[in-house]
Amino acid sequence: MELMSIVENKKAFHDYFIEQRYEAGMVLEGWEVKAIRAGRAQLKEAYVIVKDNALHLIGAHISPLTTASTHVNPDPTRTRKLLMHAEEIKRLIGSVERAGYTLIPINLHYTRGRVKLEIGLAKGKKQHDKRADEKDKDWKREQQRLMRTK
Repeated sequence: MELMSIVENKKAFHDYFIEQRYEAGMVLEGWEVKAIRAGRAQLKEAYVIVKDNALHLIGAHISPLTTASTHVNPDPTRTRKLLMHAEEIKRLIGSVERAGYTLIPINLHYTRGRVKLEIGLAKGKKQHDKRADEKDKDWKREQQRLMRTK
């Protein structure tokens, strides 16, 4: 399967434990697809909510191109509906409502020429978890440095 990443949400791995990953399609307008292909998308502050038994991406910023059409009024941070199978959506809604999980956008990528969003079923990290992860990363970096000097 060919998978070409467009933009990643690195903050998601810092703030959350990602337990499961799902791929969802997105309802996009033409100018948004062009802007995404030009690499003008950002997921840093984005999150996924459940509304009317559907998933919606909120806070994702897609900057319109300057060459965008004059008769279209682009809204860079509009709410975008996510497309998934009904069974998957029901399962995710159950996890979010019962088990205290959160849905986090992980990355935007192409699958067979289509723009897809990978979302993760996640639990929030506590401050001490973040510090422990930072220590582990520093130690691994130090190990690599020591291995190179030998």
